Amino acid sequence: MRRSERQIASGSLAIDAEPNSPWRQVRGRLAWLASAFVLWHCDASSPRTDSDWDPSAADATVGNATGGGVASPAGSGGPAGSASPGGPGGTGGPTIDAGSPGTGGTSSGVGGLGGAGAGMADGGAATSADGGTPPPVNGDPAVPSASCGMSGTPMSGRIDIEVDGAQRHFVVKGPTNYDSSKPYRLVLAWHGLGGTAMQTASSFFGLASRAGSAAVFIAGQALTGGSQGGLASWSYDGKDANYTRKLIEWAKTNYCIDEKRIFSIGVSNGGFMSNIVACQVGDLIRGMASIAGGGPKPWIMAACKGRVAAWITHGSQDNNVPFSYGEGSRDQWAQTNHCGMMTQPVMPGSCVEYQGCDPGYPVWFCEHGGGHTVPSFTAESAWEFFLRL
Repeated sequence: MRRSERQIASGSLAIDAEPNSPWRQVRGRLAWLASAFVLWHCDASSPRTDSDWDPSAADATVGNATGGGVASPAGSGGPAGSASPGGPGGTGGPTIDAGSPGTGGTSSGVGGLGGAGAGMADGGAATSADGGTPPPVNGDPAVPSASCGMSGTPMSGRIDIEVDGAQRHFVVKGPTNYDSSKPYRLVLAWHGLGGTAMQTASSFFGLASRAGSAAVFIAGQALTGGSQGGLASWSYDGKDANYTRKLIEWAKTNYCIDEKRIFSIGVSNGGFMSNIVACQVGDLIRGMASIAGGGPKPWIMAACKGRVAAWITHGSQDNNVPFSYGEGSRDQWAQTNHCGMMTQPVMPGSCVEYQGCDPGYPVWFCEHGGGHTVPSFTAESAWEFFLRL
């Protein structure tokens, strides 16, 4: 792989064979300055504020997935809004989560909030269709939660809870023919900017059909308000980390959960959230998947809790969340997990697996040639990745 492909400076550390060398520090500073100039030059007519590059500005306007699969219901959408400063933009169609319409151009420099059209591909048969039996685990043995063996059928659908004095909710999809004697994987899913938990729960980015009855799925709901025009967006100030811990606690109390296999996945603003959760709740999360997202650095500079395996996909033509953000996430997790520079292709999709990572903490990076979109291989590849952990 070309050396330049790993030397990314968009808010995260570049990875080099000599991490502490003076030359790397100089090179990293030059790369950062070059990146900063490009970003400034793209919108030189409008001075930037700190909020311009807030991860909550990453919207959920993800376009159609290419390839096979059955698209989940969604509107046809319109083109993304202009990124020119203060531009009114177009009023786009629904987001990938089939939710709120776009709001046109912004001055963020990472694209408007115009809608994108149809939902993501759901394609493929479930990998576990045996009526509620989780697939075998790899590595560490399963750790059943306290609710394993309890009688009764757990709740599903919308659940309301209180977190830090605020009323919040989430949506649960339990396995068909649930068996309380068998610990299930738990998958937490995060919508994009302006999306809803209910929309995400329609397919969980295609993983629900892949998993069949092998997992418990929870779709989180972000708070509204703040700097994003009242749209629901995830934050990195600790509120959503506490919310995530509450979701996990609820799941372990009500379902038989394998506490060693709790996963996180999100798209766009939810991709940032997945990275945030992996960092701030990494003591509970086994693996994460980020679709067209970014982070944790530079938004979270504190040391992450624990470690996670990481699956990341990003489009090289993404004009909403820059491709360099996905590369920055890749580099941070590769460095954390002590991966080497060499890669090997892994199927499906266009993914590569970094070699030499700490045992049990792989890092996959799935570059594709599209824009701000969910590639068609997402469900199959991300679920395969989770199954290996």
